[in-house]
Amino acid sequence: MACKKEEVRAGGPPPAVPVTVAKAAIQSVPTGVRAVGTVEAYSTVQVKSLVAGPLMKVHFSEGSDVKAGDLLFEIDPRPYREALRQAQGAAARDESMMRQAEANLARDRAQLRNAEADAARYEQLVKEGVVSRSQYDQYKTTADALRESARADEAAIETARANVETDKATVERARLDLSYCEIRSPLAGRTGNLLVNIGNLVKANGDTALVVINQVAPIFVSFGVPQQQLDAVRRSSQGRQLAVTASVQDGGFQPVQGRLAVIDNAIDATTGTIRLKAVFDNGNHALWPGRFVDVSLTLGTLENAVVVPSEAVQSGQKGPFVYVVKADQTVDLRMVKTGPAVSGKLVIESGVANGETVVTDGQLLLRPGAAVKAVHGVQSGEQGS
Repeated sequence: MACKKEEVRAGGPPPAVPVTVAKAAIQSVPTGVRAVGTVEAYSTVQVKSLVAGPLMKVHFSEGSDVKAGDLLFEIDPRPYREALRQAQGAAARDESMMRQAEANLARDRAQLRNAEADAARYEQLVKEGVVSRSQYDQYKTTADALRESARADEAAIETARANVETDKATVERARLDLSYCEIRSPLAGRTGNLLVNIGNLVKANGDTALVVINQVAPIFVSFGVPQQQLDAVRRSSQGRQLAVTASVQDGGFQPVQGRLAVIDNAIDATTGTIRLKAVFDNGNHALWPGRFVDVSLTLGTLENAVVVPSEAVQSGQKGPFVYVVKADQTVDLRMVKTGPAVSGKLVIESGVANGETVVTDGQLLLRPGAAVKAVHGVQSGEQGS
């Protein structure tokens, strides 16, 4: 009897395979393009000095955030204060000389009026024979000399006025050079390493920057998409902003949302791609210049799509397939046509209907017609038990 029981047990159906399952569901799925992108600073500034002199003070810490207008460096201002003082002195001197020339002109014009009146009176007296011709000539010569003197005074005033204007420009230039001794941040961003230390002599517009500032909020992510996608991107971007998601594979931060900002003006002939740029607010500084990120550009929405967890779809020699759990708790192998993937789920264009149960883990132990037992395990989709 024991031998017969062993024969019956050996000839019975195989035990059910434990698997995790999920139900196919209807969802609205965003469609778009996936790519690997590089984070780029929104703007980068190499801070240089516009005047020469010893570097006296540094007012920030390396790697710190600064605001636009924050004081960064101080160059020795003493030579530039002296230059400003000299320029102001020269301006005051030339203004005094111009006032003196104006006073001389006023005096000579008054004397000229008197001399012209005397000359006119003696001209009439000459005609009447009352005075000699030589007396008239003397008064006429005096008037002519005063007239030329007035003209010289006018020329002196023009020269003095030009000197005053030059002095004003010199004063403004000296004042500007003095203001350049305080170097302030042109934008809000994060400073890098200090490239010149206190005590070094700084050249005006030298080859080496004092520090480099990257603006990281907002920030760009640059990525390329195949040129075949260009028309779809352009159509979708007309009249609206396209959403862009950036994330990292190691899960260092939650995916962040941005918007498409730039479509390059030419296709890269060597790679066959078009460069795009997305802008992100990056208030928490999750994105960092130079980092590689996974980028998803949303072009539209696929309505009423059948989706299953991505791990339910397996690759076979004939293409992708899934195991569908039937009502009798056995599985059927279905070839499927897949669509876009999003958030750990995959669109099934054909092969699986809404509400059907698919196997998400344990497929290696299955074959068509195998019995299964649903257990808890994988997180995607609605899990069976």
